[in-house]
Amino acid sequence: MSDKLLMENYLLILKSTIEVYIHGTLESSNREIRKLLKKNLDNTITSQENTFSIMKDFNFYKIENISKEKINNNLNKLNEN
Repeated sequence: MSDKLLMENYLLILKSTIEVYIHGTLESSNREIRKLLKKNLDNTITSQENTFSIMKDFNFYKIENISKEKINNNLNKLNEN
């Protein structure tokens, strides 16, 4: 298994974990549990940011700059609906 594939899988796991913590934090009725879930959410978001940064540095994750024209075209399409 390549480093890129391992990092992609780890990033997906982190994103899924973030979703679970978000829902748990929003739905929790117990203040202490909510506080713990939010702390874990914040830590997982930091891990996701760090993982993404590493992937970007190793060119495992390509970022494409989008032109203003393309953005405006998409906004216009959304406004039409």
